[in-house]
Amino acid sequence: MNWCCIPRTKKQENPYSNSIGDIYSEKNIRLFSYAELRSATDNFNRTNKVGRGGFGIVYKGTIRNGREVAVKVLSAESRQGIREFLTEIDVISNVKHPNLVELIGCCVEGNNRILVYEYLKNSSLDRALLGSNSEPADFTWSIRSAICLGVARGLAYLHEEIASPIVHRDIKASNILLDKNYIPKIGDFGLAKLFPDNVTHISTRVAGTTGYLAPEYAWHGQLTKKADIYSFGVLVLEIVSGTSSSRSILIDDKILLEKIWELYEANKLKELIDPAIGDYPEEEVIRYIKVALFCIQAAANRRPSMPQVVTMLSKPIRINERELTAPGYIHEYKSNESKASTSSHSRSKNTASEDSNVFSTVVPPTVTEMSPR
Repeated sequence: MNWCCIPRTKKQENPYSNSIGDIYSEKNIRLFSYAELRSATDNFNRTNKVGRGGFGIVYKGTIRNGREVAVKVLSAESRQGIREFLTEIDVISNVKHPNLVELIGCCVEGNNRILVYEYLKNSSLDRALLGSNSEPADFTWSIRSAICLGVARGLAYLHEEIASPIVHRDIKASNILLDKNYIPKIGDFGLAKLFPDNVTHISTRVAGTTGYLAPEYAWHGQLTKKADIYSFGVLVLEIVSGTSSSRSILIDDKILLEKIWELYEANKLKELIDPAIGDYPEEEVIRYIKVALFCIQAAANRRPSMPQVVTMLSKPIRINERELTAPGYIHEYKSNESKASTSSHSRSKNTASEDSNVFSTVVPPTVTEMSPR
């Protein structure tokens, strides 16, 4: 009968957690052992691999209580010790919003740095809408507009509603995950703080996913909230058009943003809308496109804040298009030279330019903040 005297909590304790000692007790973090996560993913089996990003490989797994999770094995070595790493993870795990992926816990055993997130059944927006095996017809305008607005609200929360604002740095379709009801959740927020700059996506981004890069980020690595807002604008245009900005060069050798500006100037924005949407409220869809154009203006200070974006998307307000200037974009030519530029048909005739050996740009000289009217 001695078994009845053993406290239940003892049977459930994780010896790995105890080995962390005081560091663990200070943090509101669930710690997993490497053995637990190896078991949950069937030894990180290739068949359980569900994604790969700038920070590592993601596997689907099932933990002991039967919950499905996404296990991200970080590929880069953190610049921080265990205490500092757990401090950052503790901050991230306490940033909670309906449109942010929930961080459940982590593993810091030995050299392993592994994060455990909630698992979202509809995968990433990149696969669900823009992938080769996607079903765009499943994405009605109601679903697409809700995705745009949900991502906007998540970003507004990161930028403006927490004590220490977070600039995501990598807003793109593959970092937007969808739950079973197609509610969008932003993933990988806050992770850039864990790694040295030379091992994050900035070192590979120009060659890999240039479609989302704000020009000022590409030229000089100037990272502000406005870079996230630019990437969000690109994302909205992808959602409306069903076209990937980072993968597609159109038949006439123009990138998506360049083509969209031409359509805007020709008053033909309806040609951008994905036919697979089916029926849609024309005025609302056009407003979403114009809001996206405000977000991708070449001059960063002309872009709206995310709270302004949420307002412009959620309410049928009149947008002051006189404040709109041409987008900035990275254009990869067949000669392997790249340019960050604006449309040659920009309404802003007086321009200033700045050149480097890789990028060149033309931006409007005025940088006054855009105010929606």
